[in-house]
Amino acid sequence: MNRIATRPPVGSARASRFGLAELRLAMAAPRPAAGLTSEWRLVDGLRTHTRRGVDPGTGAPPVVLVHGLAVSHRYLTPLAVALSTTHQVYVPDLPGFGLTEHPRGAYDVRRHAEHLAAWLAAYQLPPACLLGHSFGAEVVAAVAARHPDAVRALALAGPTSDPAARTRRGQFGRWLVDSLREAPLQAPILVRDVWNARPWRVLATLSHSVHNAIEADLVQITAPTVVLTGERDPLAPPRWRDQVTRLVPDADVVVVPGAPHNVATTDPLAVADAIRQLLAAHSALTDR
Repeated sequence: MNRIATRPPVGSARASRFGLAELRLAMAAPRPAAGLTSEWRLVDGLRTHTRRGVDPGTGAPPVVLVHGLAVSHRYLTPLAVALSTTHQVYVPDLPGFGLTEHPRGAYDVRRHAEHLAAWLAAYQLPPACLLGHSFGAEVVAAVAARHPDAVRALALAGPTSDPAARTRRGQFGRWLVDSLREAPLQAPILVRDVWNARPWRVLATLSHSVHNAIEADLVQITAPTVVLTGERDPLAPPRWRDQVTRLVPDADVVVVPGAPHNVATTDPLAVADAIRQLLAAHSALTDR
């Protein structure tokens, strides 16, 4: 039975500002910044880049942040910093994106998921909380469905793709609407990330996304889950958000007031609160 509770963020409900300081921090890699460092490991034959936070020594589960289509660790940096006071945070770049080596061709959801599972094994992490944003939500859902022992909890932020617009044209049209609602200074991150990935890879990955039936993975998820969207997210509108929540056997929903699709970038405090609440609720249940 799903526990559905739409609520405003706890703590600071005001959207965080995404300005020049946040932009500089997002673009800093591979230089150290705000406690985040870059490292590379060979994972499934690819030199894979990860932006990593310092272990705060709280004993809390690690949190792994997985980026969406066309982008990289960069736009998830505000969330990584917000979480780093209580959790060790990892932000890997998927194959072909950010600072990770380019494979031949563009990976589909399944190959990205298997690479992420291999990344988790390479880092020898205990069961982790995985947050996937947009296309990244498709990837972490596939990992949770196929490798449940590796996943302690799951956050699906702005998950794609809504069957009502499951075409390249439909998703691109919704992205254009969203671009008018986003903080303008995110644009340099997108340009840099598309350049790193190459436009053809972005388009090929979009094709893989719209051919991926995420519903088949959602119903197999056993980890406690939060479905998290911005109130003004056109890529994950209310009907689709609620459908995702119903399909996952143990899911809660959080809607951040006034936020667009890139809620993890522009409202990292609210998203960090939602993740902490998810893990705290799970810990309370297991301690009974």
